[in-house]
Amino acid sequence: MNYKFKTKPYAHQLTALEKSWNKDNFAYFMEMGTGKTKVLIDNLAMLYDKGRVDGALIVAPKGVIGTWYNQELPTHLPNHIENVSVLWQPNINKKQKEKLDTLFETGEDLHILIMNVEAFSTEKGTEFAKKFLRSHKSLVAIDESTTIKNPKAKRTKNITDLSHLAKYRRIMTGSPVTKNPLDLYSQCEFLHPYLLDFTSYYAFRNRYAEMKTLHMHGRQIQIVSHFKNLGELSDTLKNFSYRVLKEDCLDLPDKIYIKRNISLTTEQQKVYESMKEKALAILNGKQVTSVSALTQLMRLHQITCGHFVADDGSVQEVKSNRLNELMDVLEEIEGKAIIWAHYQHDIKKIIKSIEKVHGPGSVVDYYGLTAQEHRQPNIKKFQEDDKCRFLVGTPQTGGYGITLTQANTVVYYSNGYDLEKRLQSEDRAHRIGQKKSVTYVDIMAEETVDEKIVKALRKKINIASEVLGEDLRDWI
Repeated sequence: MNYKFKTKPYAHQLTALEKSWNKDNFAYFMEMGTGKTKVLIDNLAMLYDKGRVDGALIVAPKGVIGTWYNQELPTHLPNHIENVSVLWQPNINKKQKEKLDTLFETGEDLHILIMNVEAFSTEKGTEFAKKFLRSHKSLVAIDESTTIKNPKAKRTKNITDLSHLAKYRRIMTGSPVTKNPLDLYSQCEFLHPYLLDFTSYYAFRNRYAEMKTLHMHGRQIQIVSHFKNLGELSDTLKNFSYRVLKEDCLDLPDKIYIKRNISLTTEQQKVYESMKEKALAILNGKQVTSVSALTQLMRLHQITCGHFVADDGSVQEVKSNRLNELMDVLEEIEGKAIIWAHYQHDIKKIIKSIEKVHGPGSVVDYYGLTAQEHRQPNIKKFQEDDKCRFLVGTPQTGGYGITLTQANTVVYYSNGYDLEKRLQSEDRAHRIGQKKSVTYVDIMAEETVDEKIVKALRKKINIASEVLGEDLRDWI
């Protein structure tokens, strides 16, 4: 491909561009770390140079929009393209309004609006995006497009409704199927209503899922019994998408998975069994809901992690082997490590223990309670300061949009049920720039809900691989 790129693309990135650059609708199903953001920026640049677009709307999760604005666009957008790039802000002062208004000025510049996906749950954000798209010949791209997988969500409906205002539409995600193949419908509908050749979500569901009816509390609900025709769906996706895995295209090292099994302490076992009996009593009751079921599972999970919430709302500690096992793992490794934990309560305990053993300055955090002004400096310290060996965070906060390639060990102190967060958090270390094998260590309490969680994640991985036409990979 004869184009003057600002940063040299890999062979698989060139393939993605050759397949997509002039297509009205395209999906980059490129695994995390393969550089799909660069591909999108190069695609945008090529369309702009051909005079086909003069505007772009980038929609991304809240934790990623800053990376687009501060890193990705400055790094990859060619220098010859004069551009006006602005981050959306709902609550603005006069100066910020003036900057937003520059998006509507006429001229030859490329105008780029970057918005967080949550903004489309509001009328203000949606209307601003529509005004922008009506003002330009545009490309609109959804980064981490699984954020619009729920067809009933307000933001999904609003984003889909405005898609016709753009000539070119792109979706990007490493794992388009995070729960089941039905996740694909809304993502593809955004690209074009007829790409999947179904007139509705329910028609799509009937083709690829066998449903069964449950009778609960005097009402009927339908749930998926099993999936079908997944080979057909995989072939359909190939017509407007490009799927690539790191193992297929980069000289990145393999991932290595290790389990570290722990047993419950006597105290934990007593509390766990007591809570399990209560949970079963509740789940066997007449008023059970999915929310109450997940609540009971969460309580059991918390106990395996060494704490639980008492009836008065206070957090009570219970003696556990998990923290000791983590410290043993950290003693055995060389170099830097990331520790992911599911609960904020555990983050604080882990940091305290690491500082006690490895000294002040040996650890930084990245989770919900980490102040915004400290997050980027913490990443920088972890990546550049040899004395800082550990980063502790939650996949919810730290699993998206950041690069932690100085680590070649990732420890999961605890897991959650969300496949997307697991996959995203894994690839903070395993991505372009990583020069060593990455070892993933899962600490799991035997014969507890820990094993149920991993089993659920494993099942989701299998379904996603089948839909995308991939061989099942060893995982956890």
